[in-house]
Amino acid sequence: MSNEPLLSVKNLKVTFNTPKGAVNAVRGVSFTLGRERLGIVGESGSGKSQTGRAILGLTAANGYITADQLQFHDVDLANLTPKQWRKVRGARISMIMQDPKYSLNPVMTIGDQIIEAYREHHKVNAKEARHRAIDMLEAVKIRDPERVFNSYPHEVSGGMGQRVMIAMMLIPEPELIIADEPTSALDVTVQLQVMAILDDLVRDRGMALVFISHDLHLVSSFCDRVLVMYQGLVVEELEASALHEAKHPYTKGLLNCLPKMDGDHGDLPILEREASWAEG
Repeated sequence: MSNEPLLSVKNLKVTFNTPKGAVNAVRGVSFTLGRERLGIVGESGSGKSQTGRAILGLTAANGYITADQLQFHDVDLANLTPKQWRKVRGARISMIMQDPKYSLNPVMTIGDQIIEAYREHHKVNAKEARHRAIDMLEAVKIRDPERVFNSYPHEVSGGMGQRVMIAMMLIPEPELIIADEPTSALDVTVQLQVMAILDDLVRDRGMALVFISHDLHLVSSFCDRVLVMYQGLVVEELEASALHEAKHPYTKGLLNCLPKMDGDHGDLPILEREASWAEG
């Protein structure tokens, strides 16, 4: 894949004001992204999701972002107005959330929601939009796209709902997809099916992917590079194929906690943490 820089992030910090004081959720994260698949892994609270949300300007109202650079192609993401964001979100950068139940409108048919997403960014008539929506449902390997097109979100399974979300986020043809734990609400078999569909579409359309997950197995299977985060910091960056060569004790600890299908089936080790890891 091309390594031409698509996204440059330098010294990204995300801080939240709380009744107990400031909480530093992201503390100086830096990376570049080409047209490739980048995995961001870590435990809950490591700052990986807040990093993704900051890139797309979706940080909560009680939080604020600072960065030396937050550049997407020719766009300075750190200084966009709400009107300028509407031209970037969806059209150029899309985000697939964790659970489709909370992302899809329960009182609109799936087809109407996909059409709305497409027509928001493309000036086409209703007939053309419907045709594109059906094609997109076929692209995410839905066997009966007409039926799903006319269904409501509660009438489809979790795995089907996540395929619908992928279709909706990809139909505007963005350059970058941020997938925040897109399979965590699904069983293992469906996880692999959904990730394979997303992987194929990203490859075929030449998009970049930021895949945020706590699942090292999935990340190593579907990503080119991996950032490992701990308490708001990137503690290690390495090729996904070289995860077994990790140097940082935290990354090694995460790998050691994964169950193994052969060999010793004793108790999984407990991850020991050191205070120095959070000092950067």
